[in-house]
Amino acid sequence: MVVFRRLGLVGVGAAAVGLLCAGCGDSGGLESAGPTPTAVGPERLWPTLPPATRAADDYGAGETAVVKGVEVPGGRLREVDPVTIVRARVAAAPDDYEDIAGAVAKCSGGASGCPVLEAYYRDLTGDGHDDLLVAVRAPNRQAYLQTYTYSGGKLTQIMDDKDAVINVHLAGRNIVVRAAADLAGYEYRTSWSYDRHQKAMLPTRDEILRTGSPSASSPPPSTPTPSPSRS
Repeated sequence: MVVFRRLGLVGVGAAAVGLLCAGCGDSGGLESAGPTPTAVGPERLWPTLPPATRAADDYGAGETAVVKGVEVPGGRLREVDPVTIVRARVAAAPDDYEDIAGAVAKCSGGASGCPVLEAYYRDLTGDGHDDLLVAVRAPNRQAYLQTYTYSGGKLTQIMDDKDAVINVHLAGRNIVVRAAADLAGYEYRTSWSYDRHQKAMLPTRDEILRTGSPSASSPPPSTPTPSPSRS
């Protein structure tokens, strides 16, 4: 991780300064700071363990889906109602969206209670055109986070993640998702980035961070219920 490499450089720099300045105030000149610790590299454990041939769980990353039946005038996603796109996806995969199908079907004519939230438009793929970011509320304070792109005459879903979302940030072309963890006082933080080889958004960084007291027996009322699965 970049953080570790940067910390390593800071440590080396501090050590160098310590060596140069040791004894600087003495008239006798420089003095030895003692032996330099031997660098320890990573040690491979269980070298005879055979390599895995497949992932243990399906994280759902890298999966894409072409959205059919939705016209995109001039290839401009801003000209399409995001609800229309979400409804098309729900209709194409009803089993995947069973928990929101009924509520999404009622999203018409500005009806209240529509789970499809305000859409955002950003260039996530780097092709110079706006892509679509959509959030859809689900039961148990869960939410679907979806992104869509239009390229080659096709409207394609390039990200579909469901989690106990706390909030979402956009950092450049990265979507950073904070989600409730099943450990009190911790949260998941996942950074999704577009991969031009897979042509999909991938979770390029996934970590669990301490955010509060671990003595809490349960998440605060404002925190979404952690999902039983990370994806």
